[in-house]
Amino acid sequence: TFLCPQSKPMGGFARTSPSYETPYKADDAMGKNGWGEGYTFPCLFRNGDKGWILISETGVDSKYCGSRLLGHENGLYTIGFPQEGEMNGNGTTAPGLALPGETPWRTITLGETLAPIVETTVSFDVVKPLYEASGKYEYGRGSWSWIIGMDGSTKYEEQLRYIDFSAAMGYQSVLVDALWDTQIGYDKVEKLAKYGAEKGVGLYLWYNSNGYWNDAPQSPRGIMDNAIARRKEMKWMQSIGIRGIKVDFFGGDKQVTMQLYEDILADANEYGLLVIFHGCTLPRGWERMYPNFASSEAVLASENLHFSQGSCDNEAFNACLHPFIRNTVGSMDFGGSALNKYYNADNAPRGSRRMTSDVFALATAVLFQSPVQHFALAPNNLTDAPEWAIGFMKEVPTTWDEVRFIDGYPGKYVVMARRHGDKWYVAGVNAQKETVKLKIALPMFMPGDQVRVFTDNEELQGNVKQIKVNKKQELQLAIPCNGGILIVE
Repeated sequence: TFLCPQSKPMGGFARTSPSYETPYKADDAMGKNGWGEGYTFPCLFRNGDKGWILISETGVDSKYCGSRLLGHENGLYTIGFPQEGEMNGNGTTAPGLALPGETPWRTITLGETLAPIVETTVSFDVVKPLYEASGKYEYGRGSWSWIIGMDGSTKYEEQLRYIDFSAAMGYQSVLVDALWDTQIGYDKVEKLAKYGAEKGVGLYLWYNSNGYWNDAPQSPRGIMDNAIARRKEMKWMQSIGIRGIKVDFFGGDKQVTMQLYEDILADANEYGLLVIFHGCTLPRGWERMYPNFASSEAVLASENLHFSQGSCDNEAFNACLHPFIRNTVGSMDFGGSALNKYYNADNAPRGSRRMTSDVFALATAVLFQSPVQHFALAPNNLTDAPEWAIGFMKEVPTTWDEVRFIDGYPGKYVVMARRHGDKWYVAGVNAQKETVKLKIALPMFMPGDQVRVFTDNEELQGNVKQIKVNKKQELQLAIPCNGGILIVE
């Protein structure tokens, strides 16, 4: 099994759990039940040498609740409804359903290899849009100061600097994170939005989901949980050209919580706002169901790399899980691809130290899928990161037309390819202590094609070279521990 345990309710930071932010255990035995509360979807199983099984659900909206998988003895797993304590005890654990009605889909994806698991589109194939988009939504790349500078970076001058940085990178947005209402203020946010518009950079604003269900102190508070306040705020955002919102700290899968997600999305669509959820549940077909839904966290994301060295030590291990599990069924707001050596604004030797290579950072920009990517880059990277690294981060797309699994094993290594338009990007990373050496087929490139190959040596020093694809359309690869590989036309 390759499973992520469900948290008990009203635990963790400011009583915000469960929020799908617990560590996976790879190659574990069956017959367990996580931490006593089952497992969050999606759930991956290996059936000996016979193949792979991915279990999840999709099509969950306000008419139902989100579910989990409960483990029992002798390999039995059953569907479990939310825990009673979620949302501070408010709301029912079982869904209320008017007849005639529909339940969500429970999906089982089978494969002799991992290719059907990685490439599945079932989460979107069986659902349909619940409303029409109010306009054309612009996805793309962006930056955010918080991941490097934390709460203290949410200041007017620093956000100006990040707008300039996004503009220099050719990015479409900046995420202005928590406490902007008190540390910047509404009037100056309007100035930031105007300045960004002049630079071709839109703003995303962070909000606390609020209500009575947790103690998270970060503001703005008391807005997203109230229809009157929410719609008034969204009208203001529309008037100053805000691109979207990031709403945090939900904690639960009850039907009342699903109603809140849907209400925020539906109202945001009326005002032309994209929506990212953080500290939240797994998106279950939402990219297609809600046209202005962009992405959800629902994973141990990049903030944990800032908070603890242990997360940095395990970065490659986790990166070798997500393409097989979490990111196969829905967009993942990870916020990674840092090029700082240290997670602080000075890039100085203190706090958490990145253990992975620069090529690794570039590879995860391809491996991790989200149509809106706020990368963990910093303005200093324009001068202190390798030119080839910044050059690639200026060009990497965020939307993809096709995905192909090439090689890998969950928690050990992964090599996969994504296509944007007519251009292919092949990316891989390795978490094993030993260098992984592979001969891979590259049928997406024609013999004689010139491709750029980004590689690491054993000291994780990256370089780039041009090579010509041979007649067999094959390539020998060597990826060291914590290193990466990238092949681009």
